[in-house]
Amino acid sequence: MYITSRASTIRNFSLAAVNGTITLIILLIAPLGLAAVISNTFLVTVATFFASTVADQIVRYLQPSRAQEIPNSLESIPESSQISPRHDSQNLDR
Repeated sequence: MYITSRASTIRNFSLAAVNGTITLIILLIAPLGLAAVISNTFLVTVATFFASTVADQIVRYLQPSRAQEIPNSLESIPESSQISPRHDSQNLDR
């Protein structure tokens, strides 16, 4: 799976926001002070973002294609390796 750095950062921010929101909802139900709720929610959000970023770096390191570039178009592929379409005359011979 190929994902850009920008898409990875956006995904990590959204994951952190969702986990922070869930934590905030759970902690607002509990009888805690407001400072404890805010600081705990902030810590869960930051920890989720950094854990997701570290996990992305590990996955990127373990991918076998990390040293290879993916060609952007057919122009960068040599003509000898391209598949040419069959003509109708070839289909009639068989």
